[in-house]
Amino acid sequence: MDDLAIARAIHVLAIVHWIGGVTLVTAVLLPAIARLSEPSRRLAIFEEIEGRLSRQAKVSVTLAGLSGVYMTYRLEAWDRFADPQFWWMPAMVLIWTIFTFVLFVGEPLFLQAWFRRRAAQDATGTFAMVRRAHWVLLTLSAGTIAGAVLGSHGTAWPF
Repeated sequence: MDDLAIARAIHVLAIVHWIGGVTLVTAVLLPAIARLSEPSRRLAIFEEIEGRLSRQAKVSVTLAGLSGVYMTYRLEAWDRFADPQFWWMPAMVLIWTIFTFVLFVGEPLFLQAWFRRRAAQDATGTFAMVRRAHWVLLTLSAGTIAGAVLGSHGTAWPF
């Protein structure tokens, strides 16, 4: 079996799981929590549910990164990062870097504590900020995925 095909399958499955989880949290869980919970309980409920997804996302993000680096190395495609036609390659790295930082550095070291302190002062505003951040990340991720799929099949969208 072709090693690139295996790497691509791992990459796509990891992205589907990772960004699918972001979609679930953003479009389903956060709105449901907002409707069904008191403002003071929203962040705690979100953290309880998201904690399970976070552990899984760490695996998916890691697999996406490793398979992406492998494919770039194997295809000798490093020069694509400097070519505007392949804008989606640095975009993928940027999205991956943001999520990797949040999952492995930000949440455990300071974000969870910061959100809890902020929520104690302004539960509604903090939850709204979490929702906005998730929508921004999901939108950027979806645009990057669309660009990568189109670009890898010869369409230099939006150029």
